[in-house]
Amino acid sequence: MGWLWAIIVGFVLGLIAKAIIPGKQHSPLWLTTIFGMLGAIAGNAIARGVGVDETSGIDWSRHAFQLVAAIIIVFLGDMLYAATLGKRKAQRT
Repeated sequence: MGWLWAIIVGFVLGLIAKAIIPGKQHSPLWLTTIFGMLGAIAGNAIARGVGVDETSGIDWSRHAFQLVAAIIIVFLGDMLYAATLGKRKAQRT
């Protein structure tokens, strides 16, 4: 059940990050989900380092760290994906 939640959270975080980032992103949905999962993991680690990993009620600060990390990872990952995809398209022509 833990993997299912990781995929769902990664999917949602990836989509929110894509919506926040201006411009068109080129990465496919499966890669955006993986980027979102990595953002959730990084956000949890940062929240733990800051000392807000567990709070009573909804962990808004932890979710904020996850979202910021997902935005950064989706942005950088999409740039890398577009650069790799662009090189492949240029080699074909």
